[in-house]
Amino acid sequence: MTTRSTEILVGMFVALGLGALFVLAMKVSNLNRLGGKESTYQLTAYFQNIGGLKVRAPVAVSGVRVGRVTDIVYDPKRWRARVTMAIDAQQDYFPADTAASIYTAGLLGEQYVALEPGAEEEKLKNGGEISYTQGALVLEEIISRFISNAATGNAASGGASKKGTPSADENVPKDPTPQK
Repeated sequence: MTTRSTEILVGMFVALGLGALFVLAMKVSNLNRLGGKESTYQLTAYFQNIGGLKVRAPVAVSGVRVGRVTDIVYDPKRWRARVTMAIDAQQDYFPADTAASIYTAGLLGEQYVALEPGAEEEKLKNGGEISYTQGALVLEEIISRFISNAATGNAASGGASKKGTPSADENVPKDPTPQK
């Protein structure tokens, strides 16, 4: 009898573990909503660099998810990436001068589109385009610029000066009036 109840307990534990793995997989893959299509409207935005933005990435305003990215394609006429977003129909209040930026959730988290509403009276409608965009900040680009600026800065000042030894720039008087 104890063997049978132990087997049932182990079976329920395994089933519960599989259910938890399924929920985790749905959260990670951004497939939280199952079933039919919700009522949405489409907005597009063009970005110079989308970084690691993916289809089904969240679209958020002030940290609140209001939609999802539905399509990402390269537009050869504009030489930019066109990002199409499905915005929940209840969120139909975005002004025509709304700005879109690509941010990263956390240090190495997923990327998402953040919308910042503007102040115009006219609202974005289905098929509307967000004109003001800021692409993703790519960590490699930032590091490359930092290293490049550091190398350029050292070369311009004649290299790093030793502590206590003034460089050529430090010998120039601060006051431009002639000394007597």
